[in-house]
Amino acid sequence: MSANTLETSPLWSLLNWTDSLDDLRELWNARTESMTPEPSLTVSEWADERRMLPETAAEPGRWRTRRAPYLKAIMDALSPSHPAEFVSVMKGSQLGFTECGNNWIGYVIDYAPGTMLIVNPGLNEVKRNTATRIDPLIESTPSLKRKVVPHRSREAGNSIFRKKFPGGELVMTGANSAVGLRSLPARYLFMDEVDGYPGDANEEGDPVDLAVRRTATYRGRRKIFSGSTPTIKGISRIEKAVEGSDTIFKYFVPCKHCGEYDVIAWGQIRFPRDEDGTYHPEDAVYVCRHCEGAHGEADKTFLLEGGEWRAIVEGEGRSLGFYLPGLLSPFEPWEEQVRQFLEVKDDSLRLKVWVNTVLGETYEEQGDAPEWERLYALREDYKQGRVPQGGLLLTAGVDVQVDRLELEIVAWGEHNESWSVDYLVLGGDTSNIDDPVWGELDQVLGDSWAHEETGVRLTLRRLAIDEGYNTQIVRAWARRHGRGHVMVCKGQDHAAAPTGQPTRVDIDLRGKKIARGMLLWPVGVSILKSELYGWLRLNPPTDEALEARAEYPAGYCHFPQYGREYFEQLTAEQRVARVVKGFRRLEWVKTRERNEALDCRVLARAAAWAIGVDRWGTGKWQELRDQIEGEQVNAEGTVPTPRRRRRRRAVSSYMRS
Repeated sequence: MSANTLETSPLWSLLNWTDSLDDLRELWNARTESMTPEPSLTVSEWADERRMLPETAAEPGRWRTRRAPYLKAIMDALSPSHPAEFVSVMKGSQLGFTECGNNWIGYVIDYAPGTMLIVNPGLNEVKRNTATRIDPLIESTPSLKRKVVPHRSREAGNSIFRKKFPGGELVMTGANSAVGLRSLPARYLFMDEVDGYPGDANEEGDPVDLAVRRTATYRGRRKIFSGSTPTIKGISRIEKAVEGSDTIFKYFVPCKHCGEYDVIAWGQIRFPRDEDGTYHPEDAVYVCRHCEGAHGEADKTFLLEGGEWRAIVEGEGRSLGFYLPGLLSPFEPWEEQVRQFLEVKDDSLRLKVWVNTVLGETYEEQGDAPEWERLYALREDYKQGRVPQGGLLLTAGVDVQVDRLELEIVAWGEHNESWSVDYLVLGGDTSNIDDPVWGELDQVLGDSWAHEETGVRLTLRRLAIDEGYNTQIVRAWARRHGRGHVMVCKGQDHAAAPTGQPTRVDIDLRGKKIARGMLLWPVGVSILKSELYGWLRLNPPTDEALEARAEYPAGYCHFPQYGREYFEQLTAEQRVARVVKGFRRLEWVKTRERNEALDCRVLARAAAWAIGVDRWGTGKWQELRDQIEGEQVNAEGTVPTPRRRRRRRAVSSYMRS
């Protein structure tokens, strides 16, 4: 019996109208597809012949694979005639990969029908993907528009989550929806941006495993396509998928000078620098590793069209992995990528994004603790309790313990350069809001510190305190002070930013939030610890360089003559890989019991981030310098008042050298 005869039979009509027989209908689909010969046209051939890009695209009109020739082999591996079942791509940005996936979707609808499950990180991404990718794909390509059930049809076959067409349908779901992931068998599976998937889908397991399980009926004839910008080395899903492939490819391009082939890597992108330190990204070139021959942006077409995928790991070809760096992009010049690098190179958080999105590589976080002995040896001679030259504003971080408060005062300068100004240990019963220890913290909040260069006194711009211990007491103390002066923090190990959006936590007796209640700030402690440990590894300029007025590297941390215990606490954690619910995760663990100095520094940094110091330009920093150097303005934390008499504080011996 042919596929056409099956579709016109009475039993087929009964199955389509009877919802209770979904499983039998899917089995019928699978049997029907197995009786249909595989199409001979490849995905790239179909795209060149029929695909039309919408008016909203950067280059609307007919699709041309030769514009991004590196996509051809990836698309063709998704053709039913190709033996691979698994295709994984670790990619950068601006490479046309979105349209590569769209071409495969269009090919399935038009030429190789079957059920396709498309998985996005979440349901919100599903809605956005349908509106910005799937619907425009169908509307702009005539052969697809004729086959997909119209939006206003009486038949419920065209919605945000489902598109029906003769012989199959698209089903869209989020990786956070276990119901969607186990809804039906599928021959085709498209998992987009897998590094954004949660580790567990509604406590039913790994969403990738749940989705792949939907294709078991079609084993040997299925196609599973996963693509993503990578994230952190060691826990990136797409890195694991590519490295786990039995055949792994990189794109090699020919040198126009010597003819040798090589990959375009960041180390081979060169851009001149003047003696005064000025870079010239407009002159960026790719340099051949074999002959040192230079290739400008105008040569990129020659490089890409002459390029070829070469296996760096060879296997049976059932699973294919592709490394696709953004440096290959014909849509973004090297000049722009170099400019982006120069802008973020001194900021580890932004550099991580650049490495992931431009290079298409995982970012290796600095999780191993720096050596405390090295930091101890790099101590400086500035006086504890005074703000050194270069420090322009103050923040503080407070760690709450059962019998004391520990806090660090940190001065910040341009490019995140920092100086530890003071470290205080205030003894008392922190579980009692009436204990004098909280009054002493009030005094610190109102205190000021003299700038060693001008004598101008600086107050704290913001104090961050952790609510993890004695939560209600910490909140009660914070209510005494303005929300702009004190931020109550709660650490989050896997947050995506140094600080998140604060939420109101004060409620009345009816359970309603108080209009101007206290704000709770989520703090990405893992991100900030990684950043700090990267800064602590920086080397200071040599004495000769300092005499020549060389600057310290961005993020460099200065310390006075603290004792050994401080530096041991500052380096008291390291990052290790653990398996949690079957998902590999990097976590911070203590290497010694005491780590208060690390917690205080992280909180002080969170306060600086929340103020916005990372977004300030040179003009803002110069404004602060002008205030300190003579414009005695009661703003930005500068106070033209005489030095107050400061009380004695209980300072632990480990703060003394």
